Amino acid sequence: MTNILLVEDDKMIVGNLSEFLQSEGFAVKSAPGQSEALSLLEKYQFDLVLLDVSLSNGNGFALCKAIKTDYNIPVIFLTASGDEYSTVAGFEIGADDYIPKPFRPRELAMRIRNVLRLTGGSGTLIHIGDITVDTIKGTASKNGRDLYLSALEYRLFLVFLNNRGAVLSRTQLLHSIWDIAGEFVNDNTLTVYIKRLREKIEDDPQHPSIIKTVRGLGYKVEA
Repeated sequence: MTNILLVEDDKMIVGNLSEFLQSEGFAVKSAPGQSEALSLLEKYQFDLVLLDVSLSNGNGFALCKAIKTDYNIPVIFLTASGDEYSTVAGFEIGADDYIPKPFRPRELAMRIRNVLRLTGGSGTLIHIGDITVDTIKGTASKNGRDLYLSALEYRLFLVFLNNRGAVLSRTQLLHSIWDIAGEFVNDNTLTVYIKRLREKIEDDPQHPSIIKTVRGLGYKVEA
């Protein structure tokens, strides 16, 4: 059974989310703050941590860094902080995914399973073809060379990687990157960023083999 540590100081969220995740087959322990979370990490083995940025005891960013340094397990941020700084900072210190509140519980369960599948439960490197994404460093490289993805490009690429095998509509993609660019995200912006991302990751951007267009539906990265 997959063991999850939920670090959240809102008792109502803890209760509802723990009940839902347990119904999905996950074992859940919770901690209201940084010190309690570190204590549980010392006592038990966890496969993934769900972590709120704003904690009454401690700081989510600092805790994420400690988890990645000492335990090297996947971390998904759950937070109401949807500004660009929070999102980029989370990825830079190693967060594997970032889900703004409010979120749909079933979407969260899917994202948890995707992160576990991509990281093997503890790894930090995602490989697709000759591209490697390091979720600890928040970088992507091709044949050992840094792709220098922008925050939006990196976020967009992670969305694709976390949903490999699924067709993602433009609406879904817009929703996923809205956290970073806010009102500046629109359909034209998405087109531009997909084009820029393809130019960096594809051998032939005019005939993409990684991010494929599914006519009338959206885009897909093969599983």
